[in-house]
Amino acid sequence: MIKDVINIGIPSKGRLRKDVLNIFKKKKLKLVSERGERDLFGSIKNKKNIKVVYLHAREIIQRLGDGSLDLGFSGFDLLKESEINIQNKINVSKKYNFGKATLVVAIPDEWIDVQTIADLEEIAFEFKDKKKKRLRVGTKYPNLTRDFLFSKGVTQFKLVDSLGATETYPFTGSAEIITDITSTGETLRANNLRILKDGEILKSEACMMISKSSSKNRTLQSLVKLLSKN
Repeated sequence: MIKDVINIGIPSKGRLRKDVLNIFKKKKLKLVSERGERDLFGSIKNKKNIKVVYLHAREIIQRLGDGSLDLGFSGFDLLKESEINIQNKINVSKKYNFGKATLVVAIPDEWIDVQTIADLEEIAFEFKDKKKKRLRVGTKYPNLTRDFLFSKGVTQFKLVDSLGATETYPFTGSAEIITDITSTGETLRANNLRILKDGEILKSEACMMISKSSSKNRTLQSLVKLLSKN
């Protein structure tokens, strides 16, 4: 069954929202909202069958996965962090040259003997043997972090979900090290953290994605084609 209405998810705030809105502007697609900028719903002028919803970038991935969104804009990192059954229901149509960032492993500057993941593995075993506890890793990306550390042979750790400024975790007793998304590394350096030499987990950028359940919709195909043109 072909849906009559196409639902588009756009990030509700931040630089990503601004850059995505600019894509529509360049394509002469005028986004309108009845209640102004704070409105979470909108439409495209002269296209009655297209609805816009402004959501958190993470939620856009979830809604593409369950098919309640047909088209969405979010970060590649958030797609890869989602559960594999959700990833399998989403196609990346285009990667953009904005929203670029890298998910990294960062440690306190004072850990001068730790330069690589192999060094981190040693520290993790020391924690287990001498302190009788696991090395704690503060993160908003538990799935990517777990997979990366396991792939590098680091197994003695405990993930701590970050709900705010992850950079503070090593200095508030919440975790010993962190993984975090960074564009320039400046925020990490300003907070006395440094990236391990081989601590790059994933490079990310903003992407246009479609729900596989909607991929045969001709209206959607035409819109994706228009938005994909440089």
